Amino acid sequence: MSTPAEYYRSLPPVSKTYGVACFMTAAALYLQLYNPWNIALDYGLVIKRFQVWRLITSFFFLGPFSFPFAFRLIIIARYGVGLERGPFDKRTADYVWMLVFGAISLLVMAVVPYLLSPFMGPSVVFMIVYVWSREFPNARINIYGLVSLKGFYLPWALLGLDLIFGDPLKPDILGMVAGHLYYFLTVLHPLSGGKLMLKTPLWVHKLVSFWGEGTQINSPVERNPHAGVAFRGRSFRLNGRTTTPPQSTQEPFNNQQQAAAGGVAFRGRSQRLNGR
Repeated sequence: MSTPAEYYRSLPPVSKTYGVACFMTAAALYLQLYNPWNIALDYGLVIKRFQVWRLITSFFFLGPFSFPFAFRLIIIARYGVGLERGPFDKRTADYVWMLVFGAISLLVMAVVPYLLSPFMGPSVVFMIVYVWSREFPNARINIYGLVSLKGFYLPWALLGLDLIFGDPLKPDILGMVAGHLYYFLTVLHPLSGGKLMLKTPLWVHKLVSFWGEGTQINSPVERNPHAGVAFRGRSFRLNGRTTTPPQSTQEPFNNQQQAAAGGVAFRGRSQRLNGR
């Protein structure tokens, strides 16, 4: 069995980064380092007071330390990682774009006052669950060891659990809508003969390349050459000598090197084969 450190290092980069960010946000709240309403989504404050950070910070709040928070973090660790290691394997930029597109969709839906949710983190988690359920519809899921069902019905089962526990259903439904919109544009519509309308933008590829984590097959952007490079310098052979050829003090040898550099291997008087 692997240690916690080994398990952490084995996690794919996007799910690990998002999960750690959500955990740190909850830890900072536990230490009373901020007021959660200072990071909540509020378009009035965004427009009037230019508090644009609310458009981003609301997606990293999954609630205070509690059972619902732990359950959402487990969903990221299981189903988010499952997506990143499965359908999005070697497609880090595409996975990042899925989350970004979901966030943009949720922000657009939040313009309608009735659909506004101050904290969008639970909606992103539910979007991950929905996309996973469409990618693995026949996977067997066991909920609390009591109910076994196919993966296709997992979002609806979690929606029913939230209803029983008295949790709000609006964030879950918004996440399902965002997830279905992404899955329809990237999978269902192209499979039905339509054109792929939601390609990963170039700036996302550049962002992932600059980040230097993960892998993207057929990426239009080369990976950042400075990412993961610990040392750059002059190379040496195993015998301790440099790769630069030694300089000789003999003049004829130097003349031959200069001639070879010009593309001529030998300079001299030509002779015919019969000696004339």
